[in-house]
Amino acid sequence: MYDVLDGLNKTTGVTGSMVVGNDGIVIAANLDESFEGEAIGALAASITTNIQKSLDRLESTPLKQVTIEAEEGKLFFTDAGLGILVVTTEKQVNIGLIRLEIKNAISKLKIAG
Repeated sequence: MYDVLDGLNKTTGVTGSMVVGNDGIVIAANLDESFEGEAIGALAASITTNIQKSLDRLESTPLKQVTIEAEEGKLFFTDAGLGILVVTTEKQVNIGLIRLEIKNAISKLKIAG
């Protein structure tokens, strides 16, 4: 799992990545020192759970990915089957490339898991 996160972190613009359980508990992390893993894990679980509940009320398909654009950078929360793949990036990043690399990483995680 750490190999997958290491590979993902080599993508231009990615500053860190982690896998958290749907309960917010960190399974594996490779984050920049400026990020607090437990806080991001809890945030990812809370946001994705609330959005999924809203989608359920709308009778919409399951949540796949949430992207948050903040002043300092972007956060991608993606359903990885075994939990949530969290990717942090710089402010200016090629979103298409990041989404492609996330998709590739999730495929590897499912094989390894």
